[in-house]
Amino acid sequence: MLDEFKNAFQRPNNAHVQLIFINVVVFLVLAVLYVFSTAAGFSSFFESIHAQLAIPAPFLSFLVKPWTIITYSFVHDLTGIFHILFNMLAFYWFGKIFIEYLGSDKLIAVYVLGAIAGAVSYLLVYNIIPFYVEKIPLHGMVGASAAVYAVLVATATLLPDYTFFLLFFGPVRIKYIALIYIVISFLGSVGGNAGGNIAHLGGALIGFVYIKQLQVGVNWGGWITITLDWVRGLFSTRSKVKVTYRSAEPKAKASKTTTGPNKASQDEIDAILDKISDRGYESLSKEEKEKLFNASKK
Repeated sequence: MLDEFKNAFQRPNNAHVQLIFINVVVFLVLAVLYVFSTAAGFSSFFESIHAQLAIPAPFLSFLVKPWTIITYSFVHDLTGIFHILFNMLAFYWFGKIFIEYLGSDKLIAVYVLGAIAGAVSYLLVYNIIPFYVEKIPLHGMVGASAAVYAVLVATATLLPDYTFFLLFFGPVRIKYIALIYIVISFLGSVGGNAGGNIAHLGGALIGFVYIKQLQVGVNWGGWITITLDWVRGLFSTRSKVKVTYRSAEPKAKASKTTTGPNKASQDEIDAILDKISDRGYESLSKEEKEKLFNASKK
């Protein structure tokens, strides 16, 4: 099982599975801590750890724990399994479509932007609108819902007429699925989970804005991608594809080698690698894949 999880996690252009894996691992670790600390009579130990991950509603409390603007989006309610189950199912369905068109890096960017937008919305309504002071609990908010809403709405904005075949309903365009999610959260913004639903709407808004900005050439998540590349560089050396030539061969022969139908120059290889980085491996044409494969054998 560990080998299967490892292979799934390391597969290229697979960020939706990687993020689901992280969410599930965090859920299981916290669940184990919760059960054992409660059974041993040290529930305060678990509560202190949980408090370091959940984002608190009061602004001053948040300033003491600024990392919670991200960590809360990887933590879920432990009183049942449906919170994480429905979040991860929706994220898998929409995240898979998103990656096919925009690649893994942009999916991670939308997830993080959605988490931040949800957190900001949550903090603003609690600290500015008196109505929400009584509606939002002080112990904080957890859940990936705001990030999932960002991915869901971003996908629906990018491909509004993409169709899902739903049980009992048949073919449904994803723009209507996204609309239903938004309406439910809007109605719930004054209910028992008011803070969570406000965060959902914040995530949905950033997902819409992200795609609209991307369509005019502005990438709001570029700084996230740059940060991820820097972190990855700390743990691994970046492999380079090199195309070399034998000096003893005549120039004409070398030229023939680099201009054949399945060969590529260094500039072409660099362009192909840039395309993978931006849009994923599946965006390559058959000819580009063959060129990359042949160059990697040198």
